[in-house]
Amino acid sequence: MAVSALSYIISSNPVRCSCPGSNHDPNKQKLRYVGNSTKPAKVDLLSQTAGVASTFVAFVDDQKLYMNKVQVRQNIPTKKQFVDPYRQGLIIEGGVGYRQTVVIRSYEVGADKTATLESILNLLQETALNHVWMSGLLSNGFGATHGMMKNNLIWVVSRMQLQVDHYPIWGEVVEIDTWVGASGKNGMRRDWLIRSQATGHIFARATSTWVMMNEQTRRLSKMPEEVRAEISPWFIEKQAIKEDVAERINKLDNKAKYAISGLKPTRSDLDMNHHVNNVKYVRWMLENIPDQVVQSHQLSGIILEYRRECSSSSIVQSLCEPEEDGILKDGVKQDSSLTLLNEFSFPSEIMEGGGLIGSFEKEPVRYTHLLQIKGESVNEEIVRGKTTWKKKLPSVPFSS
Repeated sequence: MAVSALSYIISSNPVRCSCPGSNHDPNKQKLRYVGNSTKPAKVDLLSQTAGVASTFVAFVDDQKLYMNKVQVRQNIPTKKQFVDPYRQGLIIEGGVGYRQTVVIRSYEVGADKTATLESILNLLQETALNHVWMSGLLSNGFGATHGMMKNNLIWVVSRMQLQVDHYPIWGEVVEIDTWVGASGKNGMRRDWLIRSQATGHIFARATSTWVMMNEQTRRLSKMPEEVRAEISPWFIEKQAIKEDVAERINKLDNKAKYAISGLKPTRSDLDMNHHVNNVKYVRWMLENIPDQVVQSHQLSGIILEYRRECSSSSIVQSLCEPEEDGILKDGVKQDSSLTLLNEFSFPSEIMEGGGLIGSFEKEPVRYTHLLQIKGESVNEEIVRGKTTWKKKLPSVPFSS
């Protein structure tokens, strides 16, 4: 039972026939067999819609020729790519950085037509994965390299910091640059810059620290030399946010001013590593911010320190405490020298003619956050956080 030549050619973009009365189905895939055999091979063709790659399984003489359906559909590069026309991405920084052009979609903005914080965090994650995609190092894991997959390793973020000066508006075209660098002996730093393509103004800066975890044991792991050899050629000595000493985030307790209990992850909150996505953590944290602050302020900075995973069965509590130096009623930051008149608070500068706008928000509003898993005997920290809020600015603060 020998097969001298076996070739299946699958056309994923068949020619559409517009002839009247034609029975041609444009969604069916074409299968062509070339060669000869003393015994037909067993073929199972999984048809997909037009324009989507198909896959097949063929058995020949007890030898299985298998083409992984996921790999065919994803078409993950096996070598370094310099331009990605589908994602509007290209390699920069001397061949090791990545830039992606993005249009802010309608579902990525809030009521004020500016991009939400969650949308920005999702874009950071997406561009990071696309950077690894173009490097040719991506295996079939969630940003994992080939060496990481061999060692059952995955990436987990340990710290992230984001600073936002301006939020992109609906329909705006932005450029997102990202690159990586070393962080200690076993970690990796990833930074981002978000700018307006039209004006070149920097909208946001972000930096993060990543470590490796064994996917099976869920324990942190040292970086294998095999993995170090893969990623170290991509390292850049450049920082989007310079931080000589990491800002410390104090742990909150049950005496925190704001608390929300009974939070439960849903199935849609889990990422490809089977734990709750970090964007969901931010959503839980921000639910504690008073409405008055959200309406008059915008988030200008956030720092996150991740402590442990959160599974789908966890019950989470979100705690929030305003900074001590000037929080008055309704969570709004005020000056220490206030005069109470008819239940309204006025800074002394108003009485002296200084004006409300110039005196009310001299400094930003800041909050400390904690997400923890509620246990019967002990509460386990998931993530500590700190947010900074500044008075809202016009959505179009500058022109080209």
